[in-house]
Amino acid sequence: MRDREVVELIGGSHFLALEERAQLSARRRAVQCFHTGDGDNPHRFLNLLLQGTYVAPHRHATPPKAESFVVLRGELGVLLFADDGTVTGVHRLRAWEETGEAPRVETPPCGLDLLPGIWHSIVALSPVTVIFEVKPGPYDAATDKAFAEWAPAEGEPGVGAYLQWMEAQFAEDHPR
Repeated sequence: MRDREVVELIGGSHFLALEERAQLSARRRAVQCFHTGDGDNPHRFLNLLLQGTYVAPHRHATPPKAESFVVLRGELGVLLFADDGTVTGVHRLRAWEETGEAPRVETPPCGLDLLPGIWHSIVALSPVTVIFEVKPGPYDAATDKAFAEWAPAEGEPGVGAYLQWMEAQFAEDHPR
């Protein structure tokens, strides 16, 4: 039995509640799940990130899980890494704005679908970024993420410098 309606509309009330929670969180982010438990498949959730939050590079390898992001508000940077920490991909995602015109090929992407086992991290590039994420369940905290040994873990010394380095990968003048 679900403890919600058959349909849950996603919008401003979710964003405002999440932003309030994220402002109070030391991690500078908050999640709203739409799945009903860790055993559900797939997991669907909103993830609100305030600029300056650190998401340690990680992958979903055991068991292998794909992951999808769609930006609903703001701008998100996605970094992909090789096993040694070398950057292999830099992707800037932006919420799609309704302009009354049809999207064009050059319209910035608003989402990304990532294959299982790829090292990645995300960076909030706007003051408030809201993404809708989907990934397979079930969730097991012991195996959901493998964190990269070549990057600092949350709370470790060096997080600030590493986050600045990650943010710099999205600077307009950064060589690619």
